[in-house]
Amino acid sequence: MLPAGEIGASPAAPCCSQSGDERKNLEEKSDINVTVLIGSKQVSEGTDNGDLPSYVSAFIEKEVGNDLKSLKKLGKLIEQRTVSKMQLEEQFLEQETCLFSAINSHLLTAQPWMDDLGAMISQIEEIERHLAYLKWISQIEELSDNIQQYLMTNNVPEAASTLVSMAELDIKLQESSCTHLLGFMRATVKFWHKILKDKLTSDFEEILAQFHWPFIAPPQSQTVGLSRPASAPEMYSYLETLFCQLLKLQTSDELLTEPKQLPEKYSLPASPSVILPIQIMLTPLQKRFRYHFRGNRQTNVLSKPEWYLAQVLMWIGNHTEFLDEKIQPILDKVGSLVNARLEFSRGLMMLVLEKLATDIPCLLYDDNLFCHLVDEVLLFERELHSVHGYPGTFASCMHILSEETCFQRWLTVERKFALQKMDSMLSSEAAWVSQYKDITDVDEMKVPDCAETFMTLLLVITDRYKNLPTASRKLQFLELQKDLVDDFRIRLTQVMKEETRASLGFRYCAILNAVNYISTVLADWADNVFFLQLQQAALEVFAENNTLSKLQLGQLASMESSVFDDMINLLERLKHDMLTRQVDHVFREVKDAAKLYKKERWLSLPSQSEQAVMSLSSSACPLLLTLRDHLLQLEQQLCFSLFKIFWQMLVEKLDVYIYQEIILANHFNEGGAAQLQFDMTRNLFPLFSHYCKRPENYFKHIKEACIVLNLNVGSALLLKDVLQSASGQLPATAALNEVGIYKLAQQDVEILLNLRTNWPNTGK
Repeated sequence: MLPAGEIGASPAAPCCSQSGDERKNLEEKSDINVTVLIGSKQVSEGTDNGDLPSYVSAFIEKEVGNDLKSLKKLGKLIEQRTVSKMQLEEQFLEQETCLFSAINSHLLTAQPWMDDLGAMISQIEEIERHLAYLKWISQIEELSDNIQQYLMTNNVPEAASTLVSMAELDIKLQESSCTHLLGFMRATVKFWHKILKDKLTSDFEEILAQFHWPFIAPPQSQTVGLSRPASAPEMYSYLETLFCQLLKLQTSDELLTEPKQLPEKYSLPASPSVILPIQIMLTPLQKRFRYHFRGNRQTNVLSKPEWYLAQVLMWIGNHTEFLDEKIQPILDKVGSLVNARLEFSRGLMMLVLEKLATDIPCLLYDDNLFCHLVDEVLLFERELHSVHGYPGTFASCMHILSEETCFQRWLTVERKFALQKMDSMLSSEAAWVSQYKDITDVDEMKVPDCAETFMTLLLVITDRYKNLPTASRKLQFLELQKDLVDDFRIRLTQVMKEETRASLGFRYCAILNAVNYISTVLADWADNVFFLQLQQAALEVFAENNTLSKLQLGQLASMESSVFDDMINLLERLKHDMLTRQVDHVFREVKDAAKLYKKERWLSLPSQSEQAVMSLSSSACPLLLTLRDHLLQLEQQLCFSLFKIFWQMLVEKLDVYIYQEIILANHFNEGGAAQLQFDMTRNLFPLFSHYCKRPENYFKHIKEACIVLNLNVGSALLLKDVLQSASGQLPATAALNEVGIYKLAQQDVEILLNLRTNWPNTGK
């Protein structure tokens, strides 16, 4: 082995200038190639070479092999390798120091060159910027000269096209910091734009005048202006030419003209400027509008918003045909996506919005004027959208009404007038009478006038606010509606409490019908697309504010509940309480009427064979008459769904009462059991046959008790034995089912069997 100091040894690189061979040697060192001698064999190992483990394995194999005695060499080998490692690290450190020194020396030498080169580059860049600046100026002047040449030869189309190129250059320069260049560019664009716009506007207005634009008279009176047989084709051609040339000025017009906008508080949707030719077409109408509806003119009256709203609608209608038939084809030909009629309407709408924004603060606190304005605006909006197809995404009057101060005032006034209307409808003489009482097909729900008027009021409120631009505003109106429903429910409850002593009376029933009707309509509304959308919006608001539990949020999201659920639940509770009171009232009277029937001597009545014809127990007549009269009375006064609930609740109580108080409280001989069955199945049950096909199914206790009491003796004995000997529930149930017993439990049947007195004498 070589001495440790010779492993990988190489001459140190000089720290100053080197010869070619020395520089080459230094480069080889920088590749960090390590020459390692393992034993007496030299192995070249590169950092990128993955054979080092193989060399190490070979070295160990050679020095140690399979001879365990060779392990004694390990200590010495480890010591040698450790020394070699330290020497290599020192060598590398020396090379690193030398290389670092050489680099620093080189940088110091090169610094003056770098400084000189940097200065030259800066000068070159400065010259390039000057050159680019001059090129921009040259380009602007060239375009400007071209426009001038085109105008001198009256080539307006090319002049307009060149102005478009100039405007596009202006847009490209917007991010430049060269303020003087930007100023020069903008001034040049402005100069030529004004010249071209003035010329084209003058020509365009002149050709429009030949069409008698604007059309102030209704469409049927426009025939003279719209058709000029001889010169019409040339006129339309010239109109098209000028319109297209004006369209070319749109880019520069948008650069130079600050769009007129209402304050941000109105939150109008972002929209581009009205295209230039339509702007020019709107100018005479804008002048007329401002003349009539601004200042001290007699037509400018705060109490008559319908004047200017109707005027705008009339203008839109008057010009629709011309815009659709003459202007739209021009836009289609040049590939524009603009709708001429809607663009024209959009321009007129800005006049309305400005007027509203000016007028509303002046009448905000006069309830009658403000309410009248809102009514007229809503009528205007309805016609604008339904008749003239104005999109809901465009700026509209609803944005003005949605401004915070105005909107809160609107809500206040809406609430005030709604409450006044509620007072009026409830105090009316016809409040509790149905408008359709004489028309059976229409009057299924027997809705009193006050309830129908109230729901119509809510429906009208929905129509008024459904086109508001934001969900948050709609939700505020929804809360108003819910408050009104709650207020109306409280008023109904108050009137109902005054009528509790006459719970079967006409007014009490009318209140019940009203509650049922409102609850039913609200449940229908909950499935309406509009309210489902509001439910989704409410869900997002509740989620943001953490105002509902996760369970409630989940129910809203899954549509298990609705925005009206709270109201419906309160109304349903009131309905149930009122029905329960009616059922209790009738049931008390029926019980009073049943006193004689309870005392009937069921134990000693003659058998059926002893009677020529079975007849109703005379003691049952008061009970059945009372029941019949009340059923007829309430069938007339309650709507079908309520009456159904009523009689089913009553039957449930009656079934249990007769079973417990009459049947279980007596013993029956054969005649008594037969008489009971006749009274029940041929007289009581048929009272309800008008309301359902199988009324006996609602009297399960009575029906099955009659079966048990009227079983022939043999069957009764057999059943008794089966029930007494049955070890499990299943045999007993099967035996009961076989004779038609499904409701009564085994113990109940055993009790009933013991109430029979007609058992044979068995000596037991």
